[in-house]
Parts: sequence; C-alpha cells; structure tokens
Amino acid sequence: IDAFQPEPGAVQVRCGSKTLTAGLLIASDGRNSALRRQAGIKVNRSDHGQMAIVAVVRHSEPHDGVAVQHFLPSGPFAILPMTGNRSCVTWTEQARVAKRLLAGEPNTLLAALEARFGGQLGSLELEGQQGGFPIVTQVSRRFVAERFALIGDAARAVHPIAGQGLNLAIRDIAALTECVTDGMRVGLDISDPATLARYERWRRFDSNVSAAMFAGLNRLFSLSNPLARSARGFGMSVVDRLPPLKQRLVAGAAGQVGDLPKLLKGELV
Repeated sequence: IDAFQPEPGAVQVRCGSKTLTAGLLIASDGRNSALRRQAGIKVNRSDHGQMAIVAVVRHSEPHDGVAVQHFLPSGPFAILPMTGNRSCVTWTEQARVAKRLLAGEPNTLLAALEARFGGQLGSLELEGQQGGFPIVTQVSRRFVAERFALIGDAARAVHPIAGQGLNLAIRDIAALTECVTDGMRVGLDISDPATLARYERWRRFDSNVSAAMFAGLNRLFSLSNPLARSARGFGMSVVDRLPPLKQRLVAGAAGQVGDLPKLLKGELV
C-alpha cells in the first residue's frame, strides 16, 4: 500500500497503479507499521537494551513437539518445535552481545547455542540464515482513526515471552470482528466512529496491562542479585505448589481471562 485516503462512505487505498475502495482499512503490518505512520498515530515506546536472536537449528534427537523456555540472566531462551528434527530458537540477549554473535562466524553462534541447549536435543547444526531484532515495548496512543484500525504488532509490540504477541493479535481480531458485527447488525456503517471507539477501549487497556506485565517479567527473571533470585525462586515454588493459582496464571498467559470476545469463547457473533 502506497497511500490511503478516508472519504465519506469509503477509504481509497492506492497500491501502485491500482486504487482499491473499502469500508475499513485494517493495518497489520508489524511494529514498524508504515500505515500507522501515515494515519498520524504515535506510540509510547520503551527500549530494553536487548535483542532477540532468531535461528533455525536441526538437531539429532526428536523434540516430541515440546516447546521449552529457559529464563536466563540475559533474557528468555525459547526452543520452539518445527517439522522434523528442527526447532526455531528465539534468544533474548544484551544488544551488544547479540550484535557480536550475529556479526561473527556461524560456528561461534552455534557454540553459544549448544551451551544453552545443554545437549538436550543432541548435536546441533544451523539451518538457513540467522537474524535479530531489537526488543522494545510499545503501545500505540490510538488504535483507530477515520476508517482505520490497528491490530497485532502494528497496535502494540510486547516482549516476546512465550509468544504472547500472537495471543494479543488473536484477541484483536476477535474483538474487532465482534464490534463491527454488532454495529452493522443495528444498521451502523462498518467504520462507524462508535464501533471503532468501542474496539479501541476494549483492546488498548488490555494492551497496556499486558505490555507492562511482560516487561516486568523480563526484568524479574533478569535479576542477578542473589537475594532477589532466591526470592524469585521461592515465589515460583509457591506457585507450583498451589494448582488453582498456577492454573489462573496459565489461563491469563493464554488470554483466557478478562472480557473475552465471543469468538474466543466459542460463541457466534
């Protein structure tokens, strides 16, 4: 999309030599959303001084479809199963260390990965290209504009702990679907200001709370002070021994608590 222009009754979207007409433009073009900038929507942003290293590795032992996440002093280290004996690694590291590893020889990065895998999946080899992106927390100051709505990372970017950005995006989709459907059912335009305002109220609050919580978890697990680490370990052991509390935390992480859209509860809209 090169540009868009809201007009009475529609939004004109220019893609190269073509112009498309729609009732509502939904932007889901990532944390650096060009459409968000074109709409004049600013973000509140916090840089964690970390980078996520992303790599695909092939291993000699099967993963059995199990995802693993270790909380290391530098940040979370996630091993996410893929097809065959392959996994995607998302490794949060201090920015200066991550840049050095990505700029160095592949064998240097592989050795660092092997040390963190601890031999649990056998021997490793890198597959394809490796990359990295800065870890930031940002939430858009507005989620909507005239005939325009943000979803996914275009609306907010959170720390990649346990892939929570995906859960938030799914809630965006379900909430926007419900708001638009409810409005059109009573004769409102698909981009009626009241419809879009309802969506913004619904999702912006959850986004701010979630972004703060995930950033806080990252700081909590990155503490190197022995006393703080002991307190953290004690707290985790208490949670592990209280199934109702543990289940509540798991449900919260899975986005199954709070004011859920109907689609996420298996209901028709």
